[in-house]
Amino acid sequence: WQGHSVILLVPDFTGPCPVQNQLMHSSDGQGYSPSVPGSYSHQMPAKVPPHQASGQYNYSGSQNVSQLNNFQGPGQTLNRPPVAPFSGSPVQQTGPGPQVLPPALPNSAAISSAGGFPPGASPPVLSNWQYGQTPVSQPGGSQTSHLAQGTGTGSAQPPSSLSGNTNPPGSYQYAASPGGPPLQNSYMKPGSAPPPVTQPLTPLHPPSRPPLGPPPVGGPPLIRPSTLRATVPQQFILTLCLPLATPHPSPAPPNLKMNRSVGYSYPALPPGYQNTSPPGAPGVQTSALQYPDGSKHFHQPALGTNHLTASMAGLNLQQEGLKPVNLLQERNILPTTLLKPPVPNLHEEIQKLNCNPELFRCTLTNIPQTQALLNKAKLPLGLLLHPFKDLSQLPVVTSSTIVRCRSCRTYINPFVSFLDQRRWKCNLCYRVNDVPEEFMYNPVTRVYGEPHKRPEVQNATIEFMAPSEYMLRPPQPPVYLFVFDVSHNAIETGYLNTVCQTLLDNLDLLPGNTRTKIGFITFDSTIHFYSLQEGLSQPQMLIVSDIEDVFIPMPENLLVNLNENKELIQDLLKTLPQMFTKSLETQSALGPALQAAFKLMSPTGGRISVFQTQLPSVGMGALKSREEPNQRATAKDIHLTPSTDFYKKLALDCSGQQVAVDLFLLSGQYSDLASLGCISRYSAGSVYYYQSYHHKHNPVQVEKLQKELKRYLTRKIGFEAVMRIRCTKGLSIHTFHGNFFVRSTDLLSLPNVNPDAGYAVQMSVEESLTDMQVVSFQSALLYTSSKGERRIRVHTMCLPVVTTLSDVYLGADVQAITGLLANMAVDRSVSATLSDARDALVNAVIDSLSAYRSSVLSIQQPGLMAPHSLRLFPLYVLALLKQKAFQTGTTARLDERIFTMCQVKNQPLVYLMLMTHPSLYRVDNLTDEGALNINDRTIPQPPILQLSVEKLSRDGAYLMDAGSVMFLWIGKNCGQNFISQVLGVPNYGSIPQNMTHLPELETAESIRTISFISWLREQRPFFPILYIVKDDSPLKSSFLQNMIEDRTESALSYYEFLLHIQQQVNK
Repeated sequence: WQGHSVILLVPDFTGPCPVQNQLMHSSDGQGYSPSVPGSYSHQMPAKVPPHQASGQYNYSGSQNVSQLNNFQGPGQTLNRPPVAPFSGSPVQQTGPGPQVLPPALPNSAAISSAGGFPPGASPPVLSNWQYGQTPVSQPGGSQTSHLAQGTGTGSAQPPSSLSGNTNPPGSYQYAASPGGPPLQNSYMKPGSAPPPVTQPLTPLHPPSRPPLGPPPVGGPPLIRPSTLRATVPQQFILTLCLPLATPHPSPAPPNLKMNRSVGYSYPALPPGYQNTSPPGAPGVQTSALQYPDGSKHFHQPALGTNHLTASMAGLNLQQEGLKPVNLLQERNILPTTLLKPPVPNLHEEIQKLNCNPELFRCTLTNIPQTQALLNKAKLPLGLLLHPFKDLSQLPVVTSSTIVRCRSCRTYINPFVSFLDQRRWKCNLCYRVNDVPEEFMYNPVTRVYGEPHKRPEVQNATIEFMAPSEYMLRPPQPPVYLFVFDVSHNAIETGYLNTVCQTLLDNLDLLPGNTRTKIGFITFDSTIHFYSLQEGLSQPQMLIVSDIEDVFIPMPENLLVNLNENKELIQDLLKTLPQMFTKSLETQSALGPALQAAFKLMSPTGGRISVFQTQLPSVGMGALKSREEPNQRATAKDIHLTPSTDFYKKLALDCSGQQVAVDLFLLSGQYSDLASLGCISRYSAGSVYYYQSYHHKHNPVQVEKLQKELKRYLTRKIGFEAVMRIRCTKGLSIHTFHGNFFVRSTDLLSLPNVNPDAGYAVQMSVEESLTDMQVVSFQSALLYTSSKGERRIRVHTMCLPVVTTLSDVYLGADVQAITGLLANMAVDRSVSATLSDARDALVNAVIDSLSAYRSSVLSIQQPGLMAPHSLRLFPLYVLALLKQKAFQTGTTARLDERIFTMCQVKNQPLVYLMLMTHPSLYRVDNLTDEGALNINDRTIPQPPILQLSVEKLSRDGAYLMDAGSVMFLWIGKNCGQNFISQVLGVPNYGSIPQNMTHLPELETAESIRTISFISWLREQRPFFPILYIVKDDSPLKSSFLQNMIEDRTESALSYYEFLLHIQQQVNK
């Protein structure tokens, strides 16, 4: 330790140390005193887990409630108060966590999984998916949304004196609304869908703004934040980041006569309200309404049928989308720009309020009216979400009243209907609710009596500052614990230098406030803790050698306040890389190190970042190698399931204590990621994999780790989060995909939530959606920000309902379908076999195109016919079959395959599609024509080319963007101009073999090329390495392997694949 004091702690002398109570009395000035209600000192024995057979836990991302939701982990006494789930009633709760929310959603349904078969049990092997069928494992089938009866098991009642709770405990019932009124056909536009709107690029780090409040009525146009609370009642505070203006201004339409009206109030309309109640609405009288405040009542010219059906000529445009494409004849079907999601066929006034498809997307933008119609289409129905994405604009509302449906707890949103000034109808369960008095005042326009113009009703994405009833204890401080492998193998890779230096550089940028805490653990065959107590001249190392019964020495000094102990922390980070350079210890006790980290973090919750370089070899969680390189090709023998349930059980314990674990695996040898990955999957963490990381032999990985670690350390983070997805009654959600734990039927437990994580859900039509013109979906994410604020981020999406098969195909979103199928295929690989998953993917194409041919095409034509919306479906599925997760052949190492599966389950759709079907550009002839101008930079926009060698020319240079890696292929006869002006070398022969960077030259060609590559890199949270590839380069095979349309040793070409599909379709 070179002058640092070392204390060796042996259990014979000290005995196990109860960590929780010592941590309780930390004197960091945070005010967590055990005597304060809601502090961390409540003792809560955890439930003992059911007996699970080893290896039973699958790696896949969907989770089955009947198998999992009662699992609590080993019976340890932990200092954590019981906390309610994300349900909306401030009086019901389930499971640990700081949230109090209302009861389980109306659309809640039990979750099913394709996986989870115990060893020895033979799973039912299906060669294709039955979309939306009631899962076998679900007792009694899915519950429909308006019949859900509770939030899951083990609900306890918090004190009834919670502030802000105005409803008695029993007041939130799941009452089925007696026959919700038919919504009128004013939603759908009879013509073609409007052209897709290009969303502005959002920077990864949105500018932070203090909340701006509304000035008093008649005041100046803007008011400084400092005067905010003095001038406005506290319940009306609104933050609108860039710009602060009434959203969506548009001219008022002419006053038209209508047959029927919907009761919608949009900004385009005058502030009148209709006074007629639709038939069947409970408790509403159709007489004229008398307002106690004497406000005048207006008739509202709602959006009605006559308003929209001016001419039927637009329908021909609709049919264009249905025009069949003969895939065997039309070779150039790939668009030359990035494919945009289809725009739902809604009235433009509604569509412009809809959720951004980057955040919330459905596989079918036309929802089939019945499950029978969905089954007939042979397409999966599901949602893909990116709920915590960095946004440049996000309206934030601070209000003492968050308006929600009293029945299903849906948050008020742009797609509810106002029956009049005082009543609104829920768009999910159709219950009529009262408008609270506070909601009558609009903080944006500073006008009273226009609830339909409130920001909550004008924005499909909005964030609420949660009042006190949404928490059962003070919001937790940001706590970051770093766990480093310091075995001989780890020191040899040199990763510790990079990680410690990156952490030093970004210490001040860690999200947090004055309460931020940080701690460090290192391990080899023993576990080393670091006391960072105030007053010490240098960090003190404490070694625990008994890894069978891990205890925490001096717990109060191991997690310390970052601001108060910054010098000691910096001192430790500077000395850590040198401390173990002479170590010959080759063993790795990862399991015991994680157990220690869990014990240390349990009292508060937070984030554990663990860095591992080899297979864990001693203590709990030790693993043996299962990879046999010669058998990589045989699909049956590859080990995709965990070899132990240790890491899953520990992850579930972590989840219960609001701790997430992020795994950084830097390894050149097999490390059994199938087992290790469970620690992140079930605790809502992330997995990072740096194959063959070495600071000298593989220097490009060093830059990748630096860039990605900087993003990881500095990006925003949400703590102790839960997410719930609701949908209109009649629809139900049955399977979830992503990194989380399903705590009760439909409540996703996310101890940490990050802006780079994506999620997916599968759905079914449980009851016919007759008389419904539209359905809505809403996700609500309750989290604690790094500043200690409790916030709720809500996204709402509205889609039309259709009754014909041709309309279902017309609204198919081929990228979302591919993304959902990829998630389902990962589950199938784990629960059955890889070949089953591959067969199911191929059958998904065959089934949907067969259904289209037999049920939609009026005239049978030769060739392989597909609707325009699905013209890329066979190409994308072929790309999935060639992706590392699902490919056959000996090229993919097992950990690499598992990591790709991790990415499929956890990546937002846009990145998943790029990894599945890379983009190819010719870059030796870039021009400014059609270029983007961003911050005074000119970004060329070359067309996207098909992924085939026939598109390459020996006299060109081509950039392939495959998401996490980029290749710049230089043709043998590439122009001398490009080689000298961009690569900075005199000729082709002088290009180095291992070139990974472009020199920054003062030439127009160099500036264009570098700005284009930089722009591509900036749009994603990970850092793609750029490899420059020549004809004789060893990397040429990797480049060619991404040529999806060409034949490889183990996979068909695109044309051969189409012939195979045609043969099956015509059977």
